[in-house]
Amino acid sequence: MKLIFELSGEHPRIPFCEIECVGKLLECAEQVAVAECPNPAETERLAMTHVIMEYLGECSADRSSFEDLLKSLNIKSGKSFAGRVKKISGTAIGDSQLDLERCIGSHISGQVSLNSPDEEYRAVFSGERCFFGRVLYRIDRGGFAYRNPMRRAFFHPGVMMPIMARTLVNLSFAGEGDLLLDPFCGTGGILLEGQLLGCRVIGSDMDRFMLEGCRENLPSAEVLCADATCLPLPDGSVDAVATDLPYGQSVCIRAESMNKLYNDSLAEIRRVLKPGGRAVVVTHVDIREIAGRHFDIIQYHEQRVHKSLTRKIMVMK
Repeated sequence: MKLIFELSGEHPRIPFCEIECVGKLLECAEQVAVAECPNPAETERLAMTHVIMEYLGECSADRSSFEDLLKSLNIKSGKSFAGRVKKISGTAIGDSQLDLERCIGSHISGQVSLNSPDEEYRAVFSGERCFFGRVLYRIDRGGFAYRNPMRRAFFHPGVMMPIMARTLVNLSFAGEGDLLLDPFCGTGGILLEGQLLGCRVIGSDMDRFMLEGCRENLPSAEVLCADATCLPLPDGSVDAVATDLPYGQSVCIRAESMNKLYNDSLAEIRRVLKPGGRAVVVTHVDIREIAGRHFDIIQYHEQRVHKSLTRKIMVMK
């Protein structure tokens, strides 16, 4: 099914890459993507998307082209409906959002209900294009806020927030029933997001204090006190890996240097990962030269967290 994705805009590229866990990207614009998705319900796993729509059409971002598109679609709704418009900053169209929403209402045959519609038709104006569709799903962003690490049984400062943890799992392509490994699991945030997607999860850490905290947060998860450079797992035994490597500050490590830890842990991740599987690794420094010894790097992203931390995110096969 051809779908339109209204994206969060939290990063210029990662939201598009995340969509690839549920479908094939066909078109990209500012905060908008079009993709072919075999199972639309799977799109609800996404973290950096706001709205998913059935693709109905697209046109140039001007009033005349928009009206022509609506006329050609000749939509007859048997349910009460509302027309909504989103204008991405920088769009070419100058008409007001209210006028454009009235235009939708006047070109669809059916009962308009602005307060409690049974369905919503939505136009997203981005740059020189307009994308028009029928809303299927809205991502529950409040669910991520509810899983704020401060609300968990065990909390430790500096942990990754749920939206990014979910995004890493999605970038790994881990699906329901897959075995997802986090060899530096800390308090278990990545494992939690994997569990919520139906993955089987396994985590390890050398810091026993953090490991006990992870067990408090995820009583049903398998967590091990293990050296990430020598994991007690068979070759090719895990389907996907997502992890945030230690930064060398307030962490428990046993290595001659951080570079040796990175090299040896990536070699071990390569050993336990199934052929063709993905490993998504986050660091605070650029270690692509080291990672390239063990993997093909298919994506590299940088995300600024605050003035002293910019995440380096690698997606590898």
